Amino acid sequence: MQKNSKRNNNSRAPALEVNSVDTETERNKSQNNFVELLPLEVTFKIFSQLDIRSLCRASVTCRSWNYAIRNSDSLWKPHCLTVRTVCQREIDGDLERGYSWRVILLRNYQKSKVKHEWLSGRYSNISSPVSLPEKIMYPMDADTWGEILEAELER
Repeated sequence: MQKNSKRNNNSRAPALEVNSVDTETERNKSQNNFVELLPLEVTFKIFSQLDIRSLCRASVTCRSWNYAIRNSDSLWKPHCLTVRTVCQREIDGDLERGYSWRVILLRNYQKSKVKHEWLSGRYSNISSPVSLPEKIMYPMDADTWGEILEAELER
């Protein structure tokens, strides 16, 4: 009987040590997470300095960063307005439909990159569809192709 009680006591001691290590680890993580420590205004100022790619990467760092970034339209709006210079019709349409700035950016970012390449004349000398770089193409509607054709005709 005493062997069992000793065994049970021994098995409890390491569990307490593990819990204290976990608590210490959590405390250290919390101290290193500026999103939880700083006022929101300061946190958003820091995040607002990031480009689109960095902002997306920061949003997958941890839950608190994801929540802060995902739920702050003010972080996404400036990037979205930059994309709007190329995709004005698309951005304005998404705004009318009530999408958030983050969703609008996600919906239009890749398209804006491809559309910009077409409008700037990057593909003006392509002689066949086989010559097009497949990896960076993006499906576009008839109005977008009309804009691209008009730009080509002006060249």
